[in-house]
Amino acid sequence: MPVLHASGCNLGAGAAVTPLRVQRVSLLHTSVHPVNRAMIDLLQLTRRLVDIESITNHEAAVGNAVIETLSPLAAAFSGEVERCPVQSDRFNVFAHWGHPVVTLSTHMDTVPPFFPSREDADFIWGRGSADAKGIIAAMIGAAEELLNSGVRNFGLLFVVGEERNSAGALAAAKNPRGSRFLINGEPTENKLALATKGLWRCEIEARGKLAHSAYPELGESAIDKLLDVLNDIRQISLPTDPLLGPSTMNIGVISGGRAPNVIPDLAVAEISIRLVANAEPVREAVQRAIRGRAELREILSIPAQHFDRINGFETSIVAYTTDVPVFGDNWGKPFLLGPGSIHVAHTSEERVPKKELLAARQIYQQMVNELLARP
Repeated sequence: MPVLHASGCNLGAGAAVTPLRVQRVSLLHTSVHPVNRAMIDLLQLTRRLVDIESITNHEAAVGNAVIETLSPLAAAFSGEVERCPVQSDRFNVFAHWGHPVVTLSTHMDTVPPFFPSREDADFIWGRGSADAKGIIAAMIGAAEELLNSGVRNFGLLFVVGEERNSAGALAAAKNPRGSRFLINGEPTENKLALATKGLWRCEIEARGKLAHSAYPELGESAIDKLLDVLNDIRQISLPTDPLLGPSTMNIGVISGGRAPNVIPDLAVAEISIRLVANAEPVREAVQRAIRGRAELREILSIPAQHFDRINGFETSIVAYTTDVPVFGDNWGKPFLLGPGSIHVAHTSEERVPKKELLAARQIYQQMVNELLARP
């Protein structure tokens, strides 16, 4: 009988975390038959996962669905499924069969807003269909076929929090399992990515003095101050890279003020910069542009990432950031590939081509077999 690990915690909600303890709980299967044919409907599984709302910080339900899907494969092929605590009721899911030399990984969380699945002849639509629940389904489908063909020594790792702060990857990086290769799944249209941009996120907070708007001379507008700072930040010359192209900046959120007739005493902007090199020159340039008029708070810094090739795979360069730099080398040499287009991810038109999902299942099998064969 396989086991479900609750690594570092009891299974009850709100239980205290004890990082060095591993608790084993038997899966509730009374009759398990060997799997000797493809049983998982890949497209149906994609829709099932999409229909579970899992916006960042609310991934528990989809994590439980993934465990439910993986448990029969663990039972039939002497595998193990682990519920790996991250924080509160949030957890990663790790399954493996034998020693996990190769690990397939992606994230379970999505950006808001949630909207359920639908499908037509060519696509499955819905939040997370491309980023990254279709990828979860393709990886599980690949695992099933690998197991049916006798392949072992690989794992599946599905993490929380990628869309916000990589909390799941950070937790996993502290608990490696000896994997030598990591196949990370993000929408690359099934092309093997050779490089990804990094990400530097910060908050800029300006403070002022409250006053009645009829007497602005008695106050100091934090919003005016912030707008001046942001204008100077927008003039920064950002680094470029021959392979990745230019760094890009997005002022994504601006908030502040009390009421239209009140001089605002606080204003905050949230900025994301897609890095093509080290973050330090960008950080210094932003600090110089602020010139003491506001407070700079760094939220996240992830470097640009370069990947190796695998012969025979079509390749691409992507501008987004992934969990890969957060894993470091703790889960092995990384590769990046997945079905779907990043151009529709995070939009109301999010969808994934059915033919790419089915192709990804085969591609992941090929990658696992090739990496297992490496000395």
